[in-house]
Amino acid sequence: MARLSKPKLLEKCQVSPPPNSSAAPKPSLPLTFLDIPWLFFSPSLPLFFYDFPFPTSHFTSTALPNIKHSLSLALQQFYPFAGTLLARPHPEKPELLYTQGDSVSLTVAESDGDFEYLSSNSQRDAVEFHTLVPELASTGSIPHRSNEARAANISLLSVQITVFPNCGICIGLAYHQVVGDERTFNNFIKAWASFSCLGDSSNIAVQSAPYYDRTAIVDALGLEGIFLKEWWKRISSQGVVLGANKNAIVNGQPKNMIRATFLIDLAKMESIKNWIIELCNKGKESHPVHLSPYVLTCAFIWVCLLKTQVNYNNYSKCCDEDPNYFGFIAGGVTRLGDPVPATYVGNCVGFGRSVASRKALLGANGVVVAAKAIGNTIKKLDKAILGGAEKWISEWEEMFGSELHVVVLGSPKVDLYETDFGWGRPRKIEEIGIDGVTGISLSESRDMSVGIEVGLVLPKPRMDAFTTLIIEGLNAIS
Repeated sequence: MARLSKPKLLEKCQVSPPPNSSAAPKPSLPLTFLDIPWLFFSPSLPLFFYDFPFPTSHFTSTALPNIKHSLSLALQQFYPFAGTLLARPHPEKPELLYTQGDSVSLTVAESDGDFEYLSSNSQRDAVEFHTLVPELASTGSIPHRSNEARAANISLLSVQITVFPNCGICIGLAYHQVVGDERTFNNFIKAWASFSCLGDSSNIAVQSAPYYDRTAIVDALGLEGIFLKEWWKRISSQGVVLGANKNAIVNGQPKNMIRATFLIDLAKMESIKNWIIELCNKGKESHPVHLSPYVLTCAFIWVCLLKTQVNYNNYSKCCDEDPNYFGFIAGGVTRLGDPVPATYVGNCVGFGRSVASRKALLGANGVVVAAKAIGNTIKKLDKAILGGAEKWISEWEEMFGSELHVVVLGSPKVDLYETDFGWGRPRKIEEIGIDGVTGISLSESRDMSVGIEVGLVLPKPRMDAFTTLIIEGLNAIS
């Protein structure tokens, strides 16, 4: 496989919203009860690869000034991304802070790596992507088991642009999702791209002005207090640790980890659907309540991934009835009882956790079991997205504690492949955050109207086994 050397640093700077902005942002934004659970998650680390067949000098002289200016304009609209998270000991609540002059770190680098290889779907060495991910800064800390009243200020966004001369560009971002869910991030990066294409004439401010009124999120169940107790418990025992940062992911990842992308297109989805219906009819079972592209893809991947993990580990002592979990994020804009604008800046999502026994998932009807489990969870979320929410944090910590449980990052409903800075649509999008968890990333297909890209990181032998299961499984039902 190709080897990626350390990129050459070209520039490091800070980008702020324009000074003396006409609309003065609020200096402090409280976290709602839907933001607080994200304090327990690692940063999101998306990479956007773009074709750019020009030398580095052309990028730095023409494209880079526009990138900086458009980022500044986008931060004027989405100012919390330029601010910090202020985390303090009990009984103080964490909050988002912004003061005039706050900025985002922007790193520009040049790489002699293989752009074609990195932006492909094939098996690639996972560690080669880590040099494309920016660092997130923090100042101060709340010490582990300390009574000293100290606070931590944590940056919420950083950016790295890596140029592959005469080939392409990679825009890497690191952001803490406590500032906003993937819908919010999508609105932010689309604003940045719009300003990049259209300059100050962009009508983004008229069409989709960000909405900051926190009263849109109503805590009718008193969940804020429950989540804050969990947070204060965490920082009293561990200090301020927002999941795993880039260094933890890079240093803690085993060697020989492989990254690959699998495309589940419409034809494959139809094959999986027909197979599920056929199995249900043969067994005189009811059909799953949801057989959407999302459910079909997740059910098939869940079973194949579990079979791979079980075959490469000694789980003979484990009870076949042990539960296995499949966790995912569910949008709340249309599910909450109170209306929430689509341009709301913050988190408006719920957590879904599907469960099935290991024996059932590994059986002949495993995909049916998986589809029913995921579909039933979605049905419950549609009816009451906050049902059981008081257990969200403890349930997700349980999932992160075993490689047999699967966590989904991303959503195919967010059209990130439409993010055009003026160079066309991204050639490839990767989520590096899955390197630190047993999880998969999901995004919409770049080239198909109905299709889902599944990103995965596994040790080389398991990746080979998983690939074989996917290919043979789909061939058997096609």
